[in-house]
Amino acid sequence: NAEYMGKVNLMLGLLRTLKRAPNVFRRTIPKSASLLRPRFFRGFASGSEASSLGSSANEALDSSVLNILANEKPEMIRNIAIIAHVDHGKTTLVDTLLRQGGCSVSNERAMDSNQLEQEKGITILAKCTGITYKGYKINIVDTPGHQDFGGEVERIMSMVDGVALVVCATEGPMTQTKFVLQKALNQNRKPFVIINKVDRPSARPKEVENEVFDLFCTLETKDELLEYPVFFASAKGGWAVRDMKDERKDMAPILDAIINYIPSPKVDPTQPFKMLVSQIDSHPFFGKLLVGRVESGVVRLGDKVTSVDQTGKALEAAKVFKVLRRYGMRQFEIPRAAAGDIISLAGFVASTVTHTLNESGRTDVIASIPIDPPMISIRMMVNNSPIAGKEGNKLTASNLRDRLLRESDSDVALRVKVDAKDGGIEIQGRGDLHLGILLETMRREGYEFAVTPPSVVMKPGPNKALLEPFEELSVEASVEHMTPIMDKVSNRRGVLITTQEIGSGRAKLIFHIPTRGLIGFRSELLHETRGTGLMQSKFLEYQEYKGPLKKNTRGAMISTAHGVCTPHALKEIESKGPLFVRPGQKVYEGMVIGEHLKEDDIELNPTREKKLSNVRTVGHEENIRLVPVKPFNIEEVISYVRDDELVEVTPLNVRIRKKELDPNARRKLKREAKAERERYNSVSYTHLTLPTIYSV
Repeated sequence: NAEYMGKVNLMLGLLRTLKRAPNVFRRTIPKSASLLRPRFFRGFASGSEASSLGSSANEALDSSVLNILANEKPEMIRNIAIIAHVDHGKTTLVDTLLRQGGCSVSNERAMDSNQLEQEKGITILAKCTGITYKGYKINIVDTPGHQDFGGEVERIMSMVDGVALVVCATEGPMTQTKFVLQKALNQNRKPFVIINKVDRPSARPKEVENEVFDLFCTLETKDELLEYPVFFASAKGGWAVRDMKDERKDMAPILDAIINYIPSPKVDPTQPFKMLVSQIDSHPFFGKLLVGRVESGVVRLGDKVTSVDQTGKALEAAKVFKVLRRYGMRQFEIPRAAAGDIISLAGFVASTVTHTLNESGRTDVIASIPIDPPMISIRMMVNNSPIAGKEGNKLTASNLRDRLLRESDSDVALRVKVDAKDGGIEIQGRGDLHLGILLETMRREGYEFAVTPPSVVMKPGPNKALLEPFEELSVEASVEHMTPIMDKVSNRRGVLITTQEIGSGRAKLIFHIPTRGLIGFRSELLHETRGTGLMQSKFLEYQEYKGPLKKNTRGAMISTAHGVCTPHALKEIESKGPLFVRPGQKVYEGMVIGEHLKEDDIELNPTREKKLSNVRTVGHEENIRLVPVKPFNIEEVISYVRDDELVEVTPLNVRIRKKELDPNARRKLKREAKAERERYNSVSYTHLTLPTIYSV
C-alpha cells in the first residue's frame, strides 16, 4: 500500500545516499523499479515549503521559481487554454511561451509527445503545463484543433478561467475556430485573440481581425466578453505586438495579457478539499493519475480522499500516494497543493473523468460540463479470418472489451456498448479520425480484431420519423474543380448553400450534408483536386433522414484462393484496377485484393503461378513490373469499405475482406439485399423504425 511503499522508498533512498544499499535489494528488485531510483526520492525535512518541492529532480530550478511555485495564493495563479483551428499554430505558440517563460524545450512541437501526434502533425490529446512570470504561476493547456477531438476541448474548460483564441492571419476564422470559441463562451471563459503567422507574405491581419469580431457577434457574445485585446504574433518567430507598428521583441505582451486580463480562479482555500477530475494520465512508476483543478481547500501527501460520481455515489476511499504538478516539460512531486492550482494525484483505482474528489467522508459533487453526443459508430469483433491469430497477441473478446472500457473512462467523447449475445462491441465517437486513432493505438499495442464500416448514430424524431446528424461542409478548391465537387456532394445528399470567391482562382463552397455523406469524401476530394482541395466540417443539427446513398461506386476484386500472391498473377489482375496487395503477401478466399474499375465485384486468383514447360528459349527471365501499392491507414480504410465488408486489423497488416467469405453465401445475401431495396423503395422511409434503417 501507499504507506508501506513510502517507508521502503525512504529507507532505500537513505541507504543509497550512504552508499550502503545491501546487495539483496539489487538482486530481488529490478533496476528499473522506482524504489532503486534516487531521483524519485523526495526529502521533505528541509524546513521550508519551497525547498520541499523536491530534491534531485528540481536542483536545476532556480530558488525564485521554487518560491513562486510554493505560493498558494489563488490571486497569484492564472489558468488558460490555447484554442484554435487545426494548424493555426497552437502548439508552436505554447513551445515559445515555455521557452520565454524560462523552461527548456528540446525540440519543436514538444507538447505533441504522443507518437501518433508526431506522425500526423496534429494535437490529439489536451495537455497541461506551467510556467512562472513576474511572480505568477501560469498553467497553460494545449488543446486539439480537429473536430473529432472536440471532447478534449470540452472537458478541460472546467480547469481554466480564460482562453487564448489563435487565428491564422491568412486563413482567418475556420469551422473549428467557431466550435472551440462557442464552447469557451458557453462557460463564460474570458477570451483574448492572437492573430498568428502575420509574417507570412499572404497575411491579411486587419481583415482577419474584422472577421474574428464578426464571429464573436455571430455567436451572440456577452458585452463584457467582447472587450477582448487583440495581438499580432509570429509564434515561430517568437514575438507578439499589440500594433503592427510596434517593435517585435518577444512574447511579453501575451504573458502580460494573461496576468492582467485573465481572472484568477474563483476558489475558496478555507473550505474542505474538493476537485473535479478533468483528465486521466499515467505515470510509469505511480500508475494512474487524476488531473484537475483544486476547487477548494488543500490536499496533502497521505490525505484520505473520497471519490464520488455525478450522482453523489461514493466509489472509493483512497489515500493520496503522490501529488504532482508540471513545470515546463517536467513533472515533479510536491508535498501539498492549494485551491486554484492544476495538479495530478496518484493512489486511485476506480475514479475517472467527471468524478469529484472530496475530503474523507464528504460526498459533495461538482457538476461537469455536458459533452456533445457522438455521431459515428463502428462495431468491433474478434477476428475470425483464416489467418487470424498469427500476427497479434491480444485476440479474445475479453481483451478487446477491457481495453475499450478503459479507453472510455479517459475519453469522455467515446461510448462503448457491449452486446451480450454475440460478444460484439459497438464504439461510438465524433468522427472517422477519432475512431481511427483509437484503432491505430490498439493495433500498435498488439491487438488483433475486425471492424465494420462506420454508420451514423440516429435518434427518433416526431411522428416516428428518424433524425440523422447534418454538418456544415466548407470546401476550398480551384474554380475549375467546382462542378465535379458539387456533383460529388450532391450524390451524397448534400445541398449547396453559398459560393464565395477567395482570390487566386479559388473559391469556397458551403454545403449542408448528412454526416454519413462525409464518410470517405476527403479522399475523393483530394483525388479530384489533385491534392489542392481543403475541407472542414462542423456539426449543424439533426434533420430528417434523407434516404439511402451509395458510398462506393466501384466494385471489389476478391481472392478465390488461399496462399501467397505471385507476380505473374498480379500482373494480369492489375489491368482490372488498382491493387491492394503485393507479391509474396498472404491472401485467403474472400479477401479484397483490389478495386475493380467497374461497379460490380469480380473474383480472381492472385496465387496462380506461371505454367512451366520443357521448351527452352535463349534469353532472360521475364521482367514483371507492377504499379506500387499505396499503403492504407486505418482512417482511410474504414471510410472506404463497403457495407458487406470488414476491416481486419493486426499489428502488421490492415486488410479488407468480405463479411461472408463463402462466394455462394455472398450471392444469396446479394439477392436478399436487392429484394429489400425494392421493398424499401415502395414505402416511405420517414415511417420506418430504427432497426429497419440499420438493416438497409
